[in-house]
Amino acid sequence: MGGMPLNDMPWWRWRSNVRSALHMLSDPGFQQNVWLAGVDGYGDVTDAVYRLVEDTWLDNWSAEKYVGTIFRDSQEAALVDSAVLRVLRIMHQVGPDAPVSAYLEHQAWPEAVRAARDAHVRMATSDGEDPDAQPRTLEVLRIMTRSA
Repeated sequence: MGGMPLNDMPWWRWRSNVRSALHMLSDPGFQQNVWLAGVDGYGDVTDAVYRLVEDTWLDNWSAEKYVGTIFRDSQEAALVDSAVLRVLRIMHQVGPDAPVSAYLEHQAWPEAVRAARDAHVRMATSDGEDPDAQPRTLEVLRIMTRSA
């Protein structure tokens, strides 16, 4: 992991899930080469959206609520809110069971990817990690969130 440990945040497991989702949602190359290609081990767009909002309820309230527990500061929270709103808007339009291609072809997808990228870069950098590293598999994420 890099300089700043991810588990220095009180709710670091939730932070790990949000970061994983944003990482996958922010990388068009990953989306083409993994999601669209159907590579196992990473889930799909719907899985990423659920990791983003399932524990945090970011689909119901602002990330600002979690500053100091999941997010380091208001800037991180604002960037995450922006990404969540864009991704959820698309999900509601295409449906949670839509194929990956429906997301990638949606006219607002590039804007959602950019918002996710902004949030991902800020969070990865704050955690001392390389934002351009490849997304981790869901199995690696499970292992990371089991260990303290």
